[in-house]
Amino acid sequence: MNIQDYKGVFVFAQQVDNELSGIALELVGKGKDLAKDLGTEVTAVLVGSGIKGLADELAEYGADKVIVVDDPELKEYRTEPYAHALASVINEFKPEIFLVGATAIGRDLGPRVSARIHTGLTADCTQLDIGDFPINPIPGKEQLHNQLLMTRPAFGGNTIATIACPNFRPQMATVRPGVMQKAERVPGAKAEVIEFNPGFTPDNKYVEILKIVKSVSDVADIMDAKILVSGGRGVGSAENFKLLDDLAEVLGGTVSCSRAVVDAGWKPKDLQVGQTGKTVRPNVYFAIGISGAIQHVAGMEESDIIIAINKDESAPIFDVADYGIVGDLNKIVPALTEKLKAELANK
Repeated sequence: MNIQDYKGVFVFAQQVDNELSGIALELVGKGKDLAKDLGTEVTAVLVGSGIKGLADELAEYGADKVIVVDDPELKEYRTEPYAHALASVINEFKPEIFLVGATAIGRDLGPRVSARIHTGLTADCTQLDIGDFPINPIPGKEQLHNQLLMTRPAFGGNTIATIACPNFRPQMATVRPGVMQKAERVPGAKAEVIEFNPGFTPDNKYVEILKIVKSVSDVADIMDAKILVSGGRGVGSAENFKLLDDLAEVLGGTVSCSRAVVDAGWKPKDLQVGQTGKTVRPNVYFAIGISGAIQHVAGMEESDIIIAINKDESAPIFDVADYGIVGDLNKIVPALTEKLKAELANK
């Protein structure tokens, strides 16, 4: 492998039912930053059937180029044809960096593609930077420059690992949804569109989809919420979440929770914030009855304003909170709700 032949930052632009997933635009935004550091371009790889029209949206969010792999075999996600499509793109265009969202699709697809092209993959990254490797010089060992430094929680979130892939290309990572920011949209921006089709020959590895049954859920997507009222084990019971529901209703916010609440069966997994849940970035995040374990903080520390309510004044959550209230949430939350109701009624 001649590493010098590999150039550019590529991102997998995941789409479902001809609609771009949020992670696709987040990766384009981060890819743009990495490409700027390397003096190169960001290219989005769009895979599906009848999806060429999505190229304009990717361009408006910062993609310099869009490679479109359009084929009827790619209408619904199936591991084998999608892995063939991405591996073929990588072998043809030789990107230096290739990023995939750590979604259900990306977690299935990323490792298979990396194995096919014989490179490494760092999974579930929360930070990506361009820098030197080893990070700290080691006597007698060459320090390589312009490497992709891929940071992810390790050992259950108790430590943070920064990983590099200096000897193989592309440098591949799956990235947690919600941790990177979309670039500012530029209406009317255009990208170079390249149509590429490696050809698909179905074999006994191709899954045949007989029927698609879509689940209907009335659970709000907490990743889109501007205000989150999040509860932890300290709330005490599923019934006591009514206090948080009332506060969220007054604020026009959404209720979320910690892993302990999901494990107790009080709230569904879709509402979980944290390393094993979702990463959120609301304008305001209420952490009520949440101790602030590192696994939870990893999912909400990028919130604009964090307000913590906990009876334990030494709780770690106060270390990341912008405002903290020490006391009984059963008294504080109803009082806060009533005060907010009164303030809004007077406006």
